[in-house]
Amino acid sequence: MTATRDGAPQPAVVVTDPRLVVQQRGLSGYLSETWRRIRGGELGSIPVVIGLIIIWAIFQTMNSGFLAPGYLSQISVDIVATGMMATGIVFVLLLGEIDLSIGSVSGACAAILAVANQRWGFSEWESILMAVVVGLAMGLIHGFFFAKIGVPAFIVTLAGLLGWLGFMLWVLGSTGSYNLSNTDGLIDRLTGTYFAETFWAYGLAGVVTVGYLAVCLYGWRRRVKAGIPTRRPVEIIVRSVLLGVVLFGIAVVFNQARGLPLAPVIFLVFVVGLDFVLRHTSYGRKVFAVGGNVEAARRAGINVTAIRISVFAISGTMAAIGGVFFASVNQNITKSGTGQDILMDAIAAAVIGGTSLFGGRGSTYSALLGVLVIQSIAAGMNLVGITDYAQYMVTGVVLLAAVVIDSISRRSQRASGRA
Repeated sequence: MTATRDGAPQPAVVVTDPRLVVQQRGLSGYLSETWRRIRGGELGSIPVVIGLIIIWAIFQTMNSGFLAPGYLSQISVDIVATGMMATGIVFVLLLGEIDLSIGSVSGACAAILAVANQRWGFSEWESILMAVVVGLAMGLIHGFFFAKIGVPAFIVTLAGLLGWLGFMLWVLGSTGSYNLSNTDGLIDRLTGTYFAETFWAYGLAGVVTVGYLAVCLYGWRRRVKAGIPTRRPVEIIVRSVLLGVVLFGIAVVFNQARGLPLAPVIFLVFVVGLDFVLRHTSYGRKVFAVGGNVEAARRAGINVTAIRISVFAISGTMAAIGGVFFASVNQNITKSGTGQDILMDAIAAAVIGGTSLFGGRGSTYSALLGVLVIQSIAAGMNLVGITDYAQYMVTGVVLLAAVVIDSISRRSQRASGRA
């Protein structure tokens, strides 16, 4: 109870959590809430999922072999190198910044991997570790000049693009290229390993589904004990069932081809792990806070400089890992490195997947969805015999559409008071 100016008691205003209202209204409540979010600009992954379905439908119509299990299995391996780089750059984009150096970082680290293994006599494990550490160091250098010296990220990473490209050429030396083909080696096995037994794909799908259900129910129990509004158990079960359907469907596709490929499994581990860091750790909340409002984050006691340096370190590390997988797929490193196309593809993948260029919104799953779109376009056009220039044009149009949707979404959020 509260009191008015004349001293008469006034009933206290009871605020009901909107999630409880939605749950009480059942299915219609969830549908109306979803529609309200869409109208308010909270589109999430809806546009990219719809776009991916349309792309697959078009290419399947043009060539019935596009959705063949073998072709889809190959796409799942081909996305890994670019996907790793896109996952790292998501952290930079969340701050509203850009990293133009990841293509050169990736190429330089792949060159370090090849030279350390072929010329310096290091084992493959040691060579991979060396390449990743070098990528981390490169990212720290970018972050230092950006956060401590105050050089704009665009200029710092543009300098990195040129400088690390020259460094890669120096590392390769007069030889210019190295062949990494070793069918029994670790590097080859990263993208050449398939678990042919059907148990592996179905078993992994089952473990992930049950694990997701267990984690959600554990969180639900904790929130109930704390008196915090949460999802109903039936909603958690429905979500788990839908996830299981998707995962077992993917398992069926893999088993109809060569079995469960190792490379996309490793990629998914990185995606899920880094998403956990973003969503469920204080560090991740600080990244979103700095990306949302730098001054507010600084006044809240967040070490903005450390956060800025760290995201570039993550980007450099993931670029190096992407370079390792690029070397594994191609089995050689040349003076062209990983190619500057992979830089554009990685940035485009993160943005197409739903990470905002304006900062403060996105997830590692954006990289996964975005790279699926880009690789599906490339694979589909190669399958139907469309030339390279058309691939660039279509990818450019898709990227522009993603940015336009992001801009319209932000405008809708501001109009509805959500931005």
